[in-house]
Amino acid sequence: MASSLCLSSHTVASLFPSHTSKPQLSLSKSIPILTKSSQSQFHGLKFSHSSSLSIPRFSTFKTSISAKVNKGAVPPAFTLKDQDGKTVSLSKFKGKPVVVYFYPADETPGCTKQACAFRDSYEKFKKAGAEVIGISVDSAESHKNFAKKYRLPFTLLSDEGNKVRKEWGVPSDLFGTLPGRQTYVLDKKGVVQLIYNNQFQPEKHIDETLKILQSL
Repeated sequence: MASSLCLSSHTVASLFPSHTSKPQLSLSKSIPILTKSSQSQFHGLKFSHSSSLSIPRFSTFKTSISAKVNKGAVPPAFTLKDQDGKTVSLSKFKGKPVVVYFYPADETPGCTKQACAFRDSYEKFKKAGAEVIGISVDSAESHKNFAKKYRLPFTLLSDEGNKVRKEWGVPSDLFGTLPGRQTYVLDKKGVVQLIYNNQFQPEKHIDETLKILQSL
């Protein structure tokens, strides 16, 4: 079934400030978005069949970045709950490489592909001596269902209020409406050796991560 995202020329013009009296650009009445049902999900973003863009899950997501983790730095420590409701601290993994990946949400297409790709390559990560940790704002219960459904063998942590995301300075996408997808590789000393960001090619995070782990 196909739905349409309708943008009037007035709406489009209001998104871009004009400093002159030049004629405004007019767009066609609609931009088609293909969906399988009355509501679809695309890499963590939801669309509905209304005449305006609907982002119900992330409409209140705001970036309030107080710092930014860079390559060669030791990121802020954290203690969060995993999918079993147990508290997990980053310091627990010191002495071995750690892959920490931030993703928008459980059950969205891109995030599911990414999680399953980490699952399918998990033995390679274990062979490299590395731990894999996925982090999103979803609850521990949501993570538990997600991990069970797709047989995910690694840790998923619930970052309530996006506190850790903000502390690490993970950038958002789509003008701040969608939590960014970013992967960090920490070496045995807890120092960041790789930062990889790609919202729309989630499976590439696994390839780039394995490359750096094999070089450590």
